[in-house]
Amino acid sequence: MTQSVIDNETQEKLDAFIKQEEGDSNDYKGLLAKFITLVAVGMSLFHLYAAYSIVPTHQLRVIHVALVLFLVFLSFPIAARFKNRLMWWDIVFAIGSVFIAYYILSGGDDLMDRNTAPNSTDVIIGVGLIALILESVRRTNGMILVGVTALFLLYAVFGNYLPAPWTHKGYEIDRLVGYMFMTLEGIYGTAVDVSATLIILFTIFGAFLQFTGAGKFFIDFSFAAMGGKSSGVGRTIVMSSFLLGGPSGSGVATTVTVGSVAAPMLEKVGYEKNAAGGLLAAGGLGAIISPPVLGAAAFLIADFLKISYLDVLLMATIPTILFYLGLFVMVEIDVRKYGMKSIQFHAAETAWQLTKKYWFHFFSLISIVVFMLFGFSPVMSVFWATVVSALSSMLREDTAIIPWAWFKGKEPILAGLYNSNLTKSLASGSTGVLAIAATCAGAGLIVGTVTLTGLGLKFSSIVIQYAGGSLLLTAIFTALVVWVVGLAVPVTASYIICAVIAAPALINLGVPAFAAHMFIFYYAVLSEVSPPTALSPFAAAAICKGNPYKTTLQTWKYVAPAILVPFMFVLDKSGVSLLLMGSTAALEQANWLEIAWISFTAVVGIICLAGGLQGWFIEKTKIFERVIMVAAGVALAYPSTEADIIGFVGFGLVLITQTMTHFKLNPRST
Repeated sequence: MTQSVIDNETQEKLDAFIKQEEGDSNDYKGLLAKFITLVAVGMSLFHLYAAYSIVPTHQLRVIHVALVLFLVFLSFPIAARFKNRLMWWDIVFAIGSVFIAYYILSGGDDLMDRNTAPNSTDVIIGVGLIALILESVRRTNGMILVGVTALFLLYAVFGNYLPAPWTHKGYEIDRLVGYMFMTLEGIYGTAVDVSATLIILFTIFGAFLQFTGAGKFFIDFSFAAMGGKSSGVGRTIVMSSFLLGGPSGSGVATTVTVGSVAAPMLEKVGYEKNAAGGLLAAGGLGAIISPPVLGAAAFLIADFLKISYLDVLLMATIPTILFYLGLFVMVEIDVRKYGMKSIQFHAAETAWQLTKKYWFHFFSLISIVVFMLFGFSPVMSVFWATVVSALSSMLREDTAIIPWAWFKGKEPILAGLYNSNLTKSLASGSTGVLAIAATCAGAGLIVGTVTLTGLGLKFSSIVIQYAGGSLLLTAIFTALVVWVVGLAVPVTASYIICAVIAAPALINLGVPAFAAHMFIFYYAVLSEVSPPTALSPFAAAAICKGNPYKTTLQTWKYVAPAILVPFMFVLDKSGVSLLLMGSTAALEQANWLEIAWISFTAVVGIICLAGGLQGWFIEKTKIFERVIMVAAGVALAYPSTEADIIGFVGFGLVLITQTMTHFKLNPRST
């Protein structure tokens, strides 16, 4: 029942959207394909070894960047016309990347010690590395991110010519280059550290789940558990997006996987095609903010704040529940709004039958958190979760990571192992991280510039000045800055840029650092549904045969109820209750009644916004009812007693008028 029913033309469009997110790599055949696969497998094995054993930090980061650049230059063409053709310059760039890593590692402490006064060879090597990183970013993410990165580098060199308050003393090329590649502050800073540890390991873990059939099981289970009623299909989208998105952390991949199965069902029950696409894209967007994986930016939050990744998962818990609650409310309203037909979709197997067969996939979903609760570090937790996923897959022949036939001697030893899901998982783990890892290396140049020039503090003082010291205006300006940056660059880059230039403004006005970073993270995620980078809605529109821009607007409608949630945890100190106080330690001392109350007002606020934005609640709403519901929703999003009273009065008023309308239209129901 979960067979994809999309035609070849649509599939090509979907592949293009996924490639736009992950990079449009070459599709080689023969020995070259095998060589790249084996290098990718080797890269995954190296990082799994580094997770289990001890590899010095500097060595790990340098080798990680070298492997990423090596695979990027062999896998991604310099231009579309060279697609699927390995050119001599690709080989030169790839070998050059490895040589630079050798130069850095062989230089040892002497190289690091002369970062403030590098010699001419150091400068040439450093400029070469920066050029290779910018080219890898261009090949995987496009020119916009390269342009943004180049502007930051130009600011570092020529900032002394700018007027106050933007001016700084300016840095010579050799000083800038030395700082960027001969220290652990620039290229090999926080972003690459997270990429070399957490991001690649979680990507490998996600690949293991994919190739052991966990994704298919989660979709099958959702359809079996939620089917039946006319709202069952919509609920299924929401549930399967959560189950599938949790371990994947990719909005586009989740949208495409769920949509390729669910789109015909959405059409059958009566969804308008743009609304159907909007719901699919909104469900996919939830993948980036859903535990246990979240998006790559979530790992950076933990590193920037020097906190446990478990604390980041803790902070994401209530906002994730609120996000999916908003979608569930929207789906329930859709049933009335579109007058949906009650169609029974018969699952091949019941939810219980599926659970009895594939119960171990549920453990894969929670194993990371379980290991962290047992005291393992995030790196060790994902390492052991990957091992558990591989071992548990062997319980059934149809999910086995290494075919049972291989153990029985029915397959050639080397060929059988090469063609196994184990090799595919390990290779996919490395190739799947290339675009994000290249982004992280490029982001190191941005973060290095901000640190070197003090741009973050300058920018925050300007924002606060424009806002007149108002926290509300500062939060609005910060959200707009993040949103504008997110229009041009991917989520990970958007978060990194704004975390170093915009977060200080909120922190300087008394917002806890963890709340400021979560605020920026959530608005960075909006880049997934904001043209021109609205990949999830565009992919959903291709599946549902809708208009890409109308589908994007529908996606905004579905996610809007949750969009105000980040304001709740920065505008008032009580709002951090939604982040469960930011850490397990603080949670032990927390006021649980306050957490319950803030969460309750958020729930009612989301229901209000959903009804106001849909133009429908119990019945079709009048204009004044829509205005009151949206205003009530906004009021309930502001954590204060006065705002809560206004919100509840508004909600109660509309509830009364809607109930009266319902009884008028349905006199028999009395």
